[in-house]
Order: sequence, then C-alpha cells, then structure tokens
Amino acid sequence: MSATLRSSPISATVDFDAQGVQHGFLKLPISIDTSAWGAVMIPITVVANGEGPTALLTGGNHGDEYEGITSLLKLASTLRAEDVRGRVIIVPMMNLPAAEAGKRTSPLDGGNLNRSFPGDPNGGVTSQIADYFNRVLVPMCDVALDLHSGGRTLDIVPFAAAHRLDDIGQERASLAGAVAFGAPYAMMMFELDATKLYDTAVESQGKTFVTTELGGGGTSTPASLAVTERGVRNFLVHYGLVEGEVETPAEPMIYVDMPDASCYVQSEHSGLLELTVSLGEMVKQGDVLARVHDMSRTGAEPVEYRARRDGVLIARRFPAKVGMGDTIAVVAEVVESLERDQTQRQ
Repeated sequence: MSATLRSSPISATVDFDAQGVQHGFLKLPISIDTSAWGAVMIPITVVANGEGPTALLTGGNHGDEYEGITSLLKLASTLRAEDVRGRVIIVPMMNLPAAEAGKRTSPLDGGNLNRSFPGDPNGGVTSQIADYFNRVLVPMCDVALDLHSGGRTLDIVPFAAAHRLDDIGQERASLAGAVAFGAPYAMMMFELDATKLYDTAVESQGKTFVTTELGGGGTSTPASLAVTERGVRNFLVHYGLVEGEVETPAEPMIYVDMPDASCYVQSEHSGLLELTVSLGEMVKQGDVLARVHDMSRTGAEPVEYRARRDGVLIARRFPAKVGMGDTIAVVAEVVESLERDQTQRQ
C-alpha cells in the first residue's frame, strides 16, 4: 500500500444511516479514452429498519460469476424495509467493470478484485474498489456473504464455506452460517492464495464471513439460482435480519473438508482435457481423474492425472482446452460433520 494513505476517492450516493430502502451508486472517478471526466458507477442498495445487525451481501467479485449477481439484483429489487430488522447492504457487482465485460478481471486495469485486498486508494481502479470495501463497507457490517461460482473456466458443486481461523468463536459463527445457507454441500475451505482475498480482509476485521461456489461455466441455471436465492434468504434469517425459518434442502447436506493443497490437481501439460469422473462423484486416491491429450501430433499417449486423496470431486475445469498450471480438478474429503472436525481442533 502507498506510504501516504488518503481518503477513498469513491463516494456513495446513499446514506448508510438512513432508514428505508435506497438505491444508488458507489462513484469512482476515472479518466479514460471514452470518458475524460467519467466515473465507475457501482450499483448499491441499502435496506434499513430499526436496530439490529448489518449484513453486507456481495456478488460480482469476479465478473463472470452470475449466480450471485443475478440473485442479488433480484433481492435488491424486492427486499422491503418492513421485512428487515437491522440493515442489509447489497452490492450485486463489486467489480462492475469486469461484470459489464463478462470477464473475471477488470478491462480497465486487468485487476482481479479478489486478489487485490486490502487495496490502495492511490492505486488503480480495482485496488481503489478493494480499499473502499476494506476501509468503509466492511467495518459497517457484522456479517458478510460473498457469492462466488466457477465463472467461465470452472464448474463447481454448489457449496457454502467457512475457513479455519485463529479465533475459534469466529470460525464457529462463520461455519454455522455456511451450514444455514443450505447448499447441497457445506465446506471447510482451503485457499491456495489467501493473503489478498476479500475473505481474508473481512475475517481479519473479526467479522463473520461466509463464501460460496454455486455452479459455473459462465452462466446460471434455474437450479443454481434456486440454491443461491434460498441460501441468501437463509443467511439473513439465520443471523436475525429477516424473520422466518431456515429452509433446509430436500436432500441431506454433504459435509466436506479441504485440509490442504493436495485437494487441488493442476495440469503440467497443455492439450485437450478428458475428464473421467463427474462432479459429485466419489473417488479414491490414485484413481484417474482426467487425461490430457497432445493436440500437436497423433499417436501420443495421453497424460493421466490421478486423485491425490480419497473424496468427492467438487470442482472441475470447464473448457476442454487446458494449459500448464490450470486447475483440472478439486477433490474434497467427505466428513461426518464439520462441527466434529472443528471440535477436534480445540
């Protein structure tokens, strides 16, 4: 971060302390070829009613992950003040430039918002957005929900997740929210590069945080949206912002754990990807998960990639073409109960 920390250049057209329903923008000044005195106009909705906790609901951290964007746009149009006890802040598209471009990263500066925290008010557009969330919005909230899915390059079984934290009480509160979300899977998630994540920025401020992965392929489906919309409502009910009962899924929830980096299988070759197992399928250590075929010649044997642990295939690469370093598959361990796993840590 720059040595001199200035105020955020972003201004809000909503009053975060006002009651009722407000629709407005987070305005970030920009000067680009198409707009010399322009602004990035990030839509935001604030719904407030009396005393109570504050929930910060976000989507579009990556611009090609549509389950969260669509669900929060719908919620922002329908949530009424009388439905809420406390305050709900809704930002359907955190990285608006990326969402408008249908890309994971911003076309303005190439920034990956979820690798830009804590941000910098003196940095580029993406870093300035990260800084505003880190220094302005996150301190306002008690609980935060960030809706992700696989985007254009991954397909992922629907899950809500928490992370292992030094504060076991904070970890328990987040895990309870992940379970209450009510996706088909609930996970204790291991991140490959947690340092600059939004997740880490929120958790480092002591907030209760839940993240998700809810499908992928750069689209959404009726099924993935149903899981997402039910989960958002369950989240608000669980933390006391909306009255009602948490709606549980018809099928029993599957609890999974990602203990370490061995869950991730990454390609060391470029070529054509052949997956040999389906999402949600159980595998054993050593099972063939995928083959990569050399596209530059015929007669070459494909390279086999095998599971490094027993578990369930929770994520897979979506495009058939694969490059070196791409994640091919992710295998998570099925556990009897995430609560038991958490208790064993004490």
